[in-house]
Amino acid sequence: MIDWPSYNRSLVKRGEILFSYDFLDTWDYELERMNENKKGKKYKFPDSFILAIGYIRYSFHLPYRQTEGIIKATGKSIPDHPSYGHICKRINKLNVYIDNSKMDDDIVIAVDSTGIKITNRGQWMDDKWGNKTKTRKKKGYLKIHVAVDIKTKEILALEVTDEKVHDGKIMPKLIEHILKRRNKNKKFDIKSVLADGSYDSNKNFKYLERKKIRPSIKVRKNSIMAPKNNMLRNIEVNSQIKDLFKWKKKRRYGYRWMVETAFSSIKRMFGEHTSATKFQNMVKEMVMKGSLYNLFSRLV
Repeated sequence: MIDWPSYNRSLVKRGEILFSYDFLDTWDYELERMNENKKGKKYKFPDSFILAIGYIRYSFHLPYRQTEGIIKATGKSIPDHPSYGHICKRINKLNVYIDNSKMDDDIVIAVDSTGIKITNRGQWMDDKWGNKTKTRKKKGYLKIHVAVDIKTKEILALEVTDEKVHDGKIMPKLIEHILKRRNKNKKFDIKSVLADGSYDSNKNFKYLERKKIRPSIKVRKNSIMAPKNNMLRNIEVNSQIKDLFKWKKKRRYGYRWMVETAFSSIKRMFGEHTSATKFQNMVKEMVMKGSLYNLFSRLV
């Protein structure tokens, strides 16, 4: 049951975070650090300020010019405001990371991908013009691969590819991103990975065996036990053939839907398409949206 008063307070808190302007407290110090030993023109605005502008832009689905107008109108206490061109350049050069709360226990992650449109063209335009010109090329879509902590629903790792990249090839990358954090904080381990049949491959099972992570991957329906298969995969095939319902309950496979919840929330909050036109900027945009999603998730 949803605690509506608490949920309503979290929504109010989102607005407070977006327009808190806490970066003013460290404005001079951050600029001094950024401009230290810098050649050429010095930075005029700190990265924390540009990041806050990016969050505001993506949260309210604003073009760059309207974003400049909002900062100019609301930021009366800010020493100066950047132009829309400067905002665009700085946002696409930021080093943004998927931040999440401190992990101090064994975690279970769910892995999956979803599609993000790279244009907001409506169905009417596609129906009217898309099929009439044979030389017209489809723009395709992005694939967003994420690993989600099923307990906190926060995104722990995110990868952006085009639609041609298979889901199963990205799982090791996602896990490596999480394990790198363990080098700094050794208080957690990945206990299990929940994933659907797209991740069913001997290569992935071997990888999880090396990392001492329990695979909770639903194998394909036509899977059989074979000597050439990885031992862990044979165990999973045997368990699922005997009693799939019992296997799902034992492995808590139903919690895999936490990753679907994350996808649904991101698309509701930020839309189902990207505003950027270059691939590297699309990647930056989706990482910033994932970072902001985590920030909002902690308020609930």
